[in-house]
Amino acid sequence: MKRILIVVLAALVALTVLGCGKGKEEGKAEKAKGEAITAKMPQEMSTTVVSSVGGHAGKVKLYMKADRMRMESDAAAGAYTIVRRDLKKMWMVMPSTKSYMEMAEVKEDVPVPEEKVKGEVSRKVVGSDTVDGHPCTKYEVTAKVGEKAVTSYQWWATDINFPIKAAALDGSWNVEYKDIKIGSQPDSLFELPAGYQKMSMPTMPRGVGKK
Repeated sequence: MKRILIVVLAALVALTVLGCGKGKEEGKAEKAKGEAITAKMPQEMSTTVVSSVGGHAGKVKLYMKADRMRMESDAAAGAYTIVRRDLKKMWMVMPSTKSYMEMAEVKEDVPVPEEKVKGEVSRKVVGSDTVDGHPCTKYEVTAKVGEKAVTSYQWWATDINFPIKAAALDGSWNVEYKDIKIGSQPDSLFELPAGYQKMSMPTMPRGVGKK
């Protein structure tokens, strides 16, 4: 079970690294005229998130629908995670044992792809590119992380209005959305299966989840 929790945490870290926020007023981007992203992002889609962080590669199948997500990882042995921001809960579902674990009081700022990087203070256009077949505007984005200013690259897919890729300036990490399919996702993907038994959360390793 602890292995499943680590996989889930890794998936959330990958989404956070990609650049997530909630569109709050604080930390408005200082954008030059003509550089602002104004088109509305798609709210429902399926995609595969491929990441490389600290030399460790990961791949997660992601389903999105408004205020909910479902993440499936090959490393989780069939288990998957449902994030319900509307309910402020996260479920780790294990089909092999027909059971699930619930993490209550999940904050509303569980990472989800958004226009702005969390804590963003500025961005500038540095070029154009094509990522996974999508034409992109490449930005250099600076965000405040704690007391530090961190700068990274973001590729904004102009045809689908989505932050399709992000990477460190030095190449030490990168995260990318692949095989994006925009369209309505079934509500059943984000619900607990009938008849599954609730299990207690195992004790987390010391330091995990703490800031």
